[in-house]
Amino acid sequence: MHVDLRHLKSIKAIHDCGGLARAAEVLNITQSALSHQVKTIEDQAGVELFARRSKPLRLSAAGLRMLRAAERILPEIAALEEEFRALRQGRSGRLHIAIECHACFDWLFPVLEQFRRAWPEVDVDIRPGLAFGALQALAREEVDLVISSDPEDLPGITFQPLFDYAPTFIASAQNPLAAKPFVTAEDFRDQVLITYPVDRPRLDIFSELLTPAKVEPEAVRQVELTAVILMLVASNRGVAVLPDWVLREVRYQPDYVTRKVTEAGLTKRLYAAIRSEDAEKPWMAHVLRLGRTEPVKLQRG
Repeated sequence: MHVDLRHLKSIKAIHDCGGLARAAEVLNITQSALSHQVKTIEDQAGVELFARRSKPLRLSAAGLRMLRAAERILPEIAALEEEFRALRQGRSGRLHIAIECHACFDWLFPVLEQFRRAWPEVDVDIRPGLAFGALQALAREEVDLVISSDPEDLPGITFQPLFDYAPTFIASAQNPLAAKPFVTAEDFRDQVLITYPVDRPRLDIFSELLTPAKVEPEAVRQVELTAVILMLVASNRGVAVLPDWVLREVRYQPDYVTRKVTEAGLTKRLYAAIRSEDAEKPWMAHVLRLGRTEPVKLQRG
């Protein structure tokens, strides 16, 4: 049996209107055309859909079964059509994000809060489980945006610059390094370095300073949460190097000191990796614009 949407619409219209004449007007077709549609579907089904001797026209048991199908299917089709229309008009889409940066949640959540108000029809999600294969997941279309500080030359992937940040040394005010105006690689030899639990090449302090200088800290302690890192630093259980936006609320507290890493300081750039074909989507352009402006406000405190 072949049933198309017009058959379902016709059955529902006849039921709602109580007769062929009014239903034909609603459907904007002739009464004879509507009668032909009903006859066609009845012939295919091998059953009558209407109890024709009733006044007004009433659905048979088979007709009621088809009506239930119409009431379930037609709204789903209408919603799908609206979703596709929104996609064509650039009003909706999917923004699933993977992050190669533990500390990025501090500025990303305010960005997404503003974004969702402007684009309520875009499905937003953060996929933490894909952080270690984020760029591969982007290429496979499992995510739509990756936050990274390490751009790569990948086919079909564009790295959009977001903002520059300064990896900043933080220690307890009781730490001997508090007396120094800046820290160097050698200063870490007798320190417990507290880091996020990621590979060393993805940690600024190693990739930009310690590994090139061939300096190994006294110990490395990995901690998942920024708040716990700061608590351990305040207790003089170790030192850390964190992005400047993380330190906006603690840098003036008496328990801490913050210093530049090297006399000149370190500067890194954060990027949003997206598929090249998505660059022109209006909601993607908006989230990138927010990603360039909102974190700077946090950096300024």
